[in-house]
Amino acid sequence: MELEIDLKTLLVAPPVMPWRDFANWIHMDDGQDVVEGWIKRGYLPTVKIGRHRMVNVAQLVQSLLNEEGEV
Repeated sequence: MELEIDLKTLLVAPPVMPWRDFANWIHMDDGQDVVEGWIKRGYLPTVKIGRHRMVNVAQLVQSLLNEEGEV
């Protein structure tokens, strides 16, 4: 499965966001359980703030940009 998010959207993304909001942001609102699985398997970088698990969007974007340059 390949998700397409344009660069402009990535550049204005908040550095972290709640994982459910992240699921909606990448249009996986019907597949929130999939996103939760990605987090549990370590596919998405996260940070815990208080008792909330947040997706580290800044780290994800950086790793995607680095990966893009390697291809």
